Amino acid sequence: MFVGGEAHQLQLPRWLQALLTEKFFNACIIHEEVRKNEKNIFCLDCSTSLCPHCFSLHRSHRLLQIRRYVYHDVIRLDDAAKLIDCAYVQAYITNSAKVVFLNQRPQAKQCRGSGNTCSTCERSLQDPFLFCSLYCKIDYLIRTEGGLSNYLLECNFLPLPDPGLDDGLLTPDSVLELAGSNRTISSGSGGYGGVGCKALACTAATDFVVRKKRTSMLVCNNSPCRPVEPASASLMNRRKKTPHRAPLH
Repeated sequence: MFVGGEAHQLQLPRWLQALLTEKFFNACIIHEEVRKNEKNIFCLDCSTSLCPHCFSLHRSHRLLQIRRYVYHDVIRLDDAAKLIDCAYVQAYITNSAKVVFLNQRPQAKQCRGSGNTCSTCERSLQDPFLFCSLYCKIDYLIRTEGGLSNYLLECNFLPLPDPGLDDGLLTPDSVLELAGSNRTISSGSGGYGGVGCKALACTAATDFVVRKKRTSMLVCNNSPCRPVEPASASLMNRRKKTPHRAPLH
């Protein structure tokens, strides 16, 4: 799917069309018998995706490391900002680096009471952001301003970030943190842009109660509590009897 429909595709440079429509993290056909052959690198000069084993042929080209969080592609904000004006695109922090989503994501149930939303897809956002992804900003600019000429930047050198060729995968246990905010949004919270949702507060409160219950069950007066074993029925009903002594020889 092209941004703004097929009528607008000619307004996008070739590399940007390919970047927004490419399917990353599929197995490389050329190296399908080799391990770690997922295509997680994008070559701007060739407008195609690469696997780490294709890298040597494109070493001198402009390259983007594509990362994935919960089945959605993200790139580093520092890299994106060298190619296009990323102002008002909501960024997140993961592994100490700011990232932005490439494309729109499936909408979760709208959070009530959330005032600020994406200008393209109406996903809930943190103030003062206007777009949840690069796709949404590009689509908006094409629809409202007729093109991207004022927002594309000239970048003649774009190497892979150190340490270079990693697998780009962010596990579901990883945490994306909103840039400029102390709120963190994990994979279990629904939409990443859903700031202000009651679900976040409810989840935190539930976790606190569960931890409190577990603590009270495991600790009593700063010492471990031993479970009380049920008394045997025969012991409960046994009466005191005259002790039997062994015969004297």
